[in-house]
Amino acid sequence: MSLEKWITLAREQGASDLHLEGGMPIALRVRGQLRMVGEPIAPSVLTQAAKTLLTDAQWSTFRERQSEDLSRTISGIRCRINVLRSSRGVGFAIRLLTNFQANLRRLNLHPDLARLTMPTHGLVLICGTTGSGKSSTLAALIQEINLREARHIVTVESPIEYNLAPRKSLIRQREVGRDTPSFEQALLDAMREDPDVLMVGEMRDSETMRLTLNAAETGHLVLATLHSSSTWEALARIVAAFPAESQNGVAAQIADCLVGVVCQRLTFRTPHDRLAPECEILLATPAAKGTIRQGQFSKLQSVLEGGGLDGCWTFGRYREWLARRGDWYLGGDGDLAADPVVPRSNPLEVHVAAEASQTEGAPRPTAPPTVPRRSMTPAPPDSRILEIGDIEDDPAAILRILEGRRT
Repeated sequence: MSLEKWITLAREQGASDLHLEGGMPIALRVRGQLRMVGEPIAPSVLTQAAKTLLTDAQWSTFRERQSEDLSRTISGIRCRINVLRSSRGVGFAIRLLTNFQANLRRLNLHPDLARLTMPTHGLVLICGTTGSGKSSTLAALIQEINLREARHIVTVESPIEYNLAPRKSLIRQREVGRDTPSFEQALLDAMREDPDVLMVGEMRDSETMRLTLNAAETGHLVLATLHSSSTWEALARIVAAFPAESQNGVAAQIADCLVGVVCQRLTFRTPHDRLAPECEILLATPAAKGTIRQGQFSKLQSVLEGGGLDGCWTFGRYREWLARRGDWYLGGDGDLAADPVVPRSNPLEVHVAAEASQTEGAPRPTAPPTVPRRSMTPAPPDSRILEIGDIEDDPAAILRILEGRRT
């Protein structure tokens, strides 16, 4: 079989990842579980596949570094590919990317995450372990901006995973190694490119972190990813990447520019037969900023647990919300129609869910005072009056609520 046929087979099996290793059957990751399929592959077949896939320059780099990252569309399927060398020869680790335009609704994320995209400057971090869907959530947040308002968005990725189609925003996507030599150079270039929003695919070293923090402090909204298993560990990791004499200053810098941190992991939802992100969300409340400034990152867990009224979510509270959720998106990849502007959920349903959360002991999340939020508050159940806030609301949502009350 060829690389094209292996990738097609992986998509037909519903795999998120495909692994090819000399002398081994192909390995597919389906719903988080690894399974072996077919007969062992000869090492020479994979070597030839790599030579065919890589350009002469990439093959030269591969021979020098023994690995190469790239993105390709193969058999109509977009892939993020890592070509590597192991004890068995040339191997492949291939992530199969979805073809739809990611947004919060299609990823079954909480609609309140859209609030992270409303400030005009600051730092938003999306964290999690490898394969937890960080890139998808990052693309969804960019898409929320793109659907809502006209901003200049510059992305720096290695490689590009989602092709973002401009709607209201101007979007420039740059791939490290193809369009720019490094994250550092791309971030320096971005400061001369008049961006409103900057997306950093991954913060891997202290120099990238320094430039990212500087961009967030100088009037840009910066969204970035980082490998971490909790929100507070992500912030601690950034500070620890700098020399000891600079760490207090870096902690103060983070406290000044932070908008929020999202840490996520994927869980399989049996009733809906799909993976869904389960999130921990830390917003930059006064308590969080004070704790960060003092460098007491482990105490941020207490801030999370007591910050429900400020819009913070622990994994436990978010899991309860997932269990109550009724508006799951179950559409296919081919559903590419333009979507309404956020918020995506019926405001009445959000209000009812929040009230249920409060009665079950979980504080109701509300928007932090510094972040604007659209609102529509229903009257008490025994009233025939629907109260609409003094800001413009989605007319379609209002009609849906009125129709529901008549029935």
